[in-house]
Amino acid sequence: MKHILTYLLYSTLIFSSLQISAQENKKYLEKKVDSTETFYYIIKGDTIPHEFIDLEEVVLLNKLEFNNKEDRRRYLILRRKTRKVYPYAKLASERLNTMYKRLGEIENKRARKKYTKRIQKYIEEEFSEKLKKLTRTEGQILVKLIHRQTGITAFDLVKDLRTGWRAFWYNTTANIFDISIKEEYKPFEVKEDYLIEDILERSFQNNRLERQKPAFPIDYFDLSTHWSKKTK
Repeated sequence: MKHILTYLLYSTLIFSSLQISAQENKKYLEKKVDSTETFYYIIKGDTIPHEFIDLEEVVLLNKLEFNNKEDRRRYLILRRKTRKVYPYAKLASERLNTMYKRLGEIENKRARKKYTKRIQKYIEEEFSEKLKKLTRTEGQILVKLIHRQTGITAFDLVKDLRTGWRAFWYNTTANIFDISIKEEYKPFEVKEDYLIEDILERSFQNNRLERQKPAFPIDYFDLSTHWSKKTK
């Protein structure tokens, strides 16, 4: 099972770039506030007034309530596991985007193959030991979160980056350990996925995790309303 998880992340990350692209030049050279508390941006000698404060959208979260101690315990366990594996799913999304961009710039087949091998070695050295330490449930949560962040199931990622037969083989083997790499993230249909989304939103707001938009729209307010109606 641990070998499967390692392979899964390799397949997702394998073509990622080793180098981070240079940061864009800063647009704002200086920012000032006058006596009227109006913000001014000094851009290459030009003064532009900025008369409002930029605020990120904040989702108001309900207080957590549990039917019993066992439900609370399960939630806390799920929270610990979700927080542990989310960074891997986030990184998978970043690497996948980099992969498509970089491969589009490489026309030579030999250069593409060389690039692939170089990245594979890097990924193995970087993530191998960490992924081996994941439990079965952590592995399944990771599979769901990869789908959340990339919009593609782990099975299809393996299929696209390797071969259909290899994807089938790894999914069959994963099933022996009760892990399906075809699993999708469905917070409106699966209660555990809803709880994972709740954990993520709370973790984003208290800065325990770095927010990254999912590959498909998820309205947390609609999601919460949906499940509150189902539990009544």
